[in-house]
Amino acid sequence: MNFEFFIARRLHFGEEKGREVSPPAIRVAKAGIALGLVVMLLSVAIVIGFKKQIRDKVIGFGSHIQITNFDSNRSYETAPIAVSDTLLTSLLHFPGIKQVRKFSTKPGIIKTSSDFLGVVLKGVDEDYDWRFFKKYLKEGFLPHYSKGKISNEVLVSKQVADVLGFHAGDSFLIYFIGENVRARKLKITGIYDTGFADYDKLFVPADIRQINKLNAWNKDEVSGLELIVDDFNHVDFVTQQLYYYLANRHDRKGNTYYAKSIKDLNPMIFNWLNVLDINVVVILVLMLAVSGFTMISGLLIIILERANMIGILKTLGQTDSSLRLVFLNVAFFLVGKGMMWGNIIGLSFCFIQSYFHIIALDPSVYYINAVPIGLTFGSWLLINVGTLVICMLMLLAPSYLIAHIEPAKTVRFE
Repeated sequence: MNFEFFIARRLHFGEEKGREVSPPAIRVAKAGIALGLVVMLLSVAIVIGFKKQIRDKVIGFGSHIQITNFDSNRSYETAPIAVSDTLLTSLLHFPGIKQVRKFSTKPGIIKTSSDFLGVVLKGVDEDYDWRFFKKYLKEGFLPHYSKGKISNEVLVSKQVADVLGFHAGDSFLIYFIGENVRARKLKITGIYDTGFADYDKLFVPADIRQINKLNAWNKDEVSGLELIVDDFNHVDFVTQQLYYYLANRHDRKGNTYYAKSIKDLNPMIFNWLNVLDINVVVILVLMLAVSGFTMISGLLIIILERANMIGILKTLGQTDSSLRLVFLNVAFFLVGKGMMWGNIIGLSFCFIQSYFHIIALDPSVYYINAVPIGLTFGSWLLINVGTLVICMLMLLAPSYLIAHIEPAKTVRFE
C-alpha cells in the first residue's frame, strides 16, 4: 500500500474526536452524488424504455420498411404492386433483411344498429408473425389463416370494441364505399389493446385474400411488402440501399417499387422521440454539475480543516503533488460511496417500477399505461464511469489549494 493511499484511508475511514465541520459537509457531498446519480439513472432508463416501447408499437403495426407502388397516395386505398417469387427471394437475401411479408389495406365502415365507425382492414397471410398482437391480446384468441378457404376472422382493438359494444365471438357487418356499396360479415376472434390509440382505433387485422378480393386484384397483387431488418439502428442505411436497388425495377405491369422506412412513414413520432434525447442530455449535464460542485465544496472544507496536518507533512518533506493525491484519494472514497448509494436507490426503483408498474400513465396521452424502464448494462456502465471520471476531473482544481498552505503559518497555531 503506498503512502498517499494509506493516509487517505486513515482520513476517511479512521475515527477521530473533535471533527465537527467535516461530517455534515461529507454527508451533503455524498448525498449530492447519490441524488445526481439516481436522477441520471432514472432519466436514461425512462427515456430508453419509453422510446423502445413506442418504437416497438409503431413497428408492430407497420414493420421496419415498406415497399409499395411509387404511384400510391398516402391513403389506405392503395394502388397495387405485383409481387413475383423472384422479388421475394431477392429481398430475403438482401443484406440486413431477415423477414418479408405481404400486406393489403382497405378502408371501410363498421355499422351496428346504433353506431358506426371508420376503420382500415389490414390483410395479412398465413405466414404472418402474430407475436406483436399476441403480446397485447386481452380477450379471445388470434385468427388462423390457412391456404384453403378465405377466412372471415379478424382482430379488433379494445377501443373499437368499447365504442361499438363488441366482444370476442361477435360478428359484424363492414361496408366498403366505391362505385357500388359492398358489405362483408366478419367474426371477431380476439380483442387487443396496445395503448397506442392512433393505431388501435384504425387497424383491423384480417385475411389478405378478403382485401384482394374486395379490390378485384390478381393473385400476385398486394398493397405492398413489409420488411423486418436485423438491427433497427441500420434501418436508414438498408432503406437507402433498397431504394437504389429497386429504382430501376418494375413489376409485370410496369409499376415502380418504392421503399420507405418506418421513420419516413411516421416522421412526427420519431422526431418527437429524438427530442427526448436532448432532454436527457440537459438532465445529465445539470446533475453532473450539481454533483461535481457539491463534491468541490466538500473537498475544500476537508482540505481547510486538515490545514495543520498538511503543514506538518510539508515540514516533513512531503510534496504538494503527493498531498494532492492524498486528498484526491479521499474524494474518490466519497464519490464511490455516494455512487454506491445512488446505484442502490436508482436500480431498486428501476426494478420495482419495471415489475410492479407503481407509477401509472394515461395511455391516451403517453401511449403506454405505466412509466417504462429500459436501462441497459451499457448505459448503466457509461453513466457510472462518466460520473466518476467527470467528478474526479472537477476535483483537480480545488486540490491545488494545498500548494497555497504555508507550513510556517499553519504549524504556528497547532
